[in-house]
Amino acid sequence: MSTNPFLIALDLDGTLLKDDKTISSYSKEIIEKAKAAGHIVCIATGRPFRSSSLYYDELQLTSPIINFNGAYVHHPKDDSWGTYHTTLELDVVKDIIDVAEKHQLHNVLAEIIDDVYFHYHDEKLLDIFSMGNPTVKIGDLRENLRDDVTSILIHAAEEEVEKIREYLSDVHANVVDHRRWAAPWHVIEIIKAGMNKAVGLKKVADYYKIPAERIIAFGDEDNDLEMLQFAGHGIAMGNAIDKLKAVANKETLTNEEDGIAYYLKKTLDL
Repeated sequence: MSTNPFLIALDLDGTLLKDDKTISSYSKEIIEKAKAAGHIVCIATGRPFRSSSLYYDELQLTSPIINFNGAYVHHPKDDSWGTYHTTLELDVVKDIIDVAEKHQLHNVLAEIIDDVYFHYHDEKLLDIFSMGNPTVKIGDLRENLRDDVTSILIHAAEEEVEKIREYLSDVHANVVDHRRWAAPWHVIEIIKAGMNKAVGLKKVADYYKIPAERIIAFGDEDNDLEMLQFAGHGIAMGNAIDKLKAVANKETLTNEEDGIAYYLKKTLDL
């Protein structure tokens, strides 16, 4: 067993997962070797738990998991570890919906852990968000929502996305953080201000008493920026956006070329 274990944080989409959303057998083999050598592997994703738990099980992890980009952190195997759920105030959510409706809005989705609320009926998005069988409710969010929410997604016309983001930055900068999804989705993802994967990863690292210099984090998108900056070893995938490659310590191969396995095998001598 390693006396100085590393904490290895894996983003899912575009990072650990191939484009077909599977984990390659080689990646699985190397991650298994890393765990056998005493290193700790955890998932840090923008996804809710319900649509990341299958990968958690497939890798046979026994660590906490970071969901919703840090807004929800818990330990699937240990209830006593604690649950960190940081929510958006309902009145802010209602304000945002009022403004979003003035723009060419396709839909607004609110998620409260594993419950999904759709503002409008939406076959295309229902399909994506039905993974893990959430409780789904459709109808005006201002009437259907009774609690503060984990995250909101605004799906709008491409040319409206920046206008809505400007409004969010002008009016709600102190309460919300927002990011834009990668193409082809014209989606703005909103969570509580100050929430990001690094915040979640710090909770996990503190629990295992692992310093930043022994954290290896992999990512490909702008929701991985803070995590890669926080980790002593922030590794951008070969397919990562330029902005992420600019802050990363190193770059590895793409998600289609087993970039994570390639880097871990070499660095940890597996």
